[in-house]
Amino acid sequence: MAKKAAQAASAGRTRLDLEFEQPQLLGALFGEYDQNLVAIENRLGVYIAARGNKLTIEGEEEAAARARDVLTGLYNRIAEGQEIDTGAVEAVIAMSAEPTLDGVIRKDVSEPPKVMIRTRKKTIVPRSLNQTRYMEALARDDIIFALGPAGTGKTYLAVAQAVHQLITGSVERLILSRPAVEAGEKLGFLPGDMREKVDPYLRPLYDALYDMLPADQVERRIANGDIEIAPIAFMRGRTLADAFVILDEAQNTTPAQMKMFLTRFGENSRMVISGDPKQVDLPGEGISGLADAVSRLEGVKGFGTIRFGAGDVVRHPIVGRIVEAYEGPA
Repeated sequence: MAKKAAQAASAGRTRLDLEFEQPQLLGALFGEYDQNLVAIENRLGVYIAARGNKLTIEGEEEAAARARDVLTGLYNRIAEGQEIDTGAVEAVIAMSAEPTLDGVIRKDVSEPPKVMIRTRKKTIVPRSLNQTRYMEALARDDIIFALGPAGTGKTYLAVAQAVHQLITGSVERLILSRPAVEAGEKLGFLPGDMREKVDPYLRPLYDALYDMLPADQVERRIANGDIEIAPIAFMRGRTLADAFVILDEAQNTTPAQMKMFLTRFGENSRMVISGDPKQVDLPGEGISGLADAVSRLEGVKGFGTIRFGAGDVVRHPIVGRIVEAYEGPA
């Protein structure tokens, strides 16, 4: 564990010293060419000096405390075997943004997350406080509405949970769906058979699947029906039992489509409906089925609602800045 060795303050600035018990972990903590330390310095406006297994942090009191929390959290994650990349560093920095009390390390930043999802290819851990709440809801609630901008992990984490439940046998099928909203071209005029016509709309779901499972397993499970990827129109008239069902880009459903989809819910099933209410592509002045459903069902027993903002974006940091520029702060 990291130890706080000393603290000195002058003219509103603070110096904090950290000592680490396992020097062999510091290469991963610092990153290649100290890129993780540089990222923390740039984001928080502090100066970090390393000597042996000790770090000295200098800066404004709150910024220095946040930098200490971030470094402690990253170190503890590495000690538990988690890999740290640029996204993880940015995520822990973002999680440290909530106020601290006299510089006390907040547990949700300094300790490794207690909730995680294991798949064949990787173990996924939350990278924001809302992702933590979302992952808890994915394991608890029957139907979850996940609302927010791109890059917040709405679909990715839902697919991860679905794959986990499929490979552990708690569900028999994984069903991934999206509305095929046409943008300038009618599907009938696109080349190929029906699958080739709609696959471009469903590509993000395939991408998430291939991140969780080896390619041969994805193809085999699709071929034998364990995994089904289809437009929402294909759900009509069915009862989806023993299945984990995900509806992505749900803001582009009509209220009638959403009602149809929700009423497909069957025994031993779980549904995730994800989308960004601010990015509706329905033609004309059509009402979004996602907004309509949330207004009717939020708070009803068995339903969970998680709202993400720009601060939860876990793609490249510039994506969060783009979202904030268009939509305002989280």
